[in-house]
Amino acid sequence: MFSAKDEAITIRPCPRLEGEIILPGDKSISHRAIILNSLAEGSAQIENFAPGRDCLATIRCLRALGVSIDTKRPPDSNTALISGIGEDGLKEAADVLNAGNSATTMRLLGGLLASQPFLSVITGDVSLRNRPMGRLIEPLRLMGAQLWGRGRDSFAPLVIKGRKLEGIEYGLPVPSAQVKSAILLAGLFARGNTLLHQAIPSRDHTERLLKQMGARLKSQGNSVCLSPLSDPLVPVSLRVPGDISSAAYFLVAGAIHSNARILVRDCGINPTRTGIIDILLAMGARLKIHNERLEAGEPLADIVVECSELKGIEVGGDIIPRLIDEIPVLAVAACVAKGKTVIRDAGELRMKESDRIATVASELSRLGARIESLPDGMVIHGGGLLSGTEVDSHFDHRLAMGLAVAGLVARGETIIKHAQVTQISYPAFWQTLRQVIQDS
Repeated sequence: MFSAKDEAITIRPCPRLEGEIILPGDKSISHRAIILNSLAEGSAQIENFAPGRDCLATIRCLRALGVSIDTKRPPDSNTALISGIGEDGLKEAADVLNAGNSATTMRLLGGLLASQPFLSVITGDVSLRNRPMGRLIEPLRLMGAQLWGRGRDSFAPLVIKGRKLEGIEYGLPVPSAQVKSAILLAGLFARGNTLLHQAIPSRDHTERLLKQMGARLKSQGNSVCLSPLSDPLVPVSLRVPGDISSAAYFLVAGAIHSNARILVRDCGINPTRTGIIDILLAMGARLKIHNERLEAGEPLADIVVECSELKGIEVGGDIIPRLIDEIPVLAVAACVAKGKTVIRDAGELRMKESDRIATVASELSRLGARIESLPDGMVIHGGGLLSGTEVDSHFDHRLAMGLAVAGLVARGETIIKHAQVTQISYPAFWQTLRQVIQDS
């Protein structure tokens, strides 16, 4: 049960959670489907395109670069119709490109624009302008790119003077699918092969889609080798699987509530993204996966979760890149679980829309949770009762949704300030949450 006033949402505990969830399209796949089909020769239709502001920022930037994209919004559908530019190529934008809050937009387009024969400037909102861009600039410069950033080439805005690039062999210092994808996009138009080595594999949506579109790409172990394009990419129409990052809030809600059964339909279960499922199962969640299948090379399934008795565990190492976006709501599960949960190797959280180690710890502590911040994670002493109070999203969409899940099991009212920030990734979140809240 909840109510909205201005930018705040009030959450109250409810007797039961039950219902069927239809997810928005996967945000990561939506970005890549739009960008890669824009480079193809021919038209493509992307159904269940992610409706949040981040993916719309990618569409706006591509339109400014001369790509024709027609979008159909609800109640008709979330569908994007793309006319790929093929051999005609992208055009120089007449103005500064604005990625909004979307690091995926900035980093992927940064890699692509580094190879284009014109000047580009790309910026974003205040949050994005404070996220690290040196990790993008360094490998692109090794390819011969000319690009610069604010703060000694550390932050946006980015100025990119495109030119012909050279393929490189490069070891990714951190597991970042955005940087990996940016280098691959640059490598499509480079001279020679681009060979990337990953210490820990990150999400592989770009590689899967490039293979579907006819790119000469090979994956072996933790390495990826891409040959430059000899023929135009083939457009691929697809229906984007449901976003597992969006599903995570309902999977955790169903597991921690004392009276719950939630069915999540058509959820993407790419193995580079299913860390949240693996961890919930390890904590003792009553969670089952049904009806597994493929859509355009991406696996998806239906997931059922029921009220569970969770236990604390240790989380770290190779699984962190597979659940980095879900750690805020995982922390909520750990607050309810019996025993101690330790999350390590997640220092990347400090460089997200907010410092998610600091903000998750501070806001859940307001609700009565016992959390200790670590430089690269947190220690959560579970099993205590949460009590509603006023909390703040810090304009971080994932924190806002995680706090909503906590509010469902906290005593009294939980008031979430700046709750409408969920528009960034999941515009229908509050409406969907209302659907599974049962008053009796």
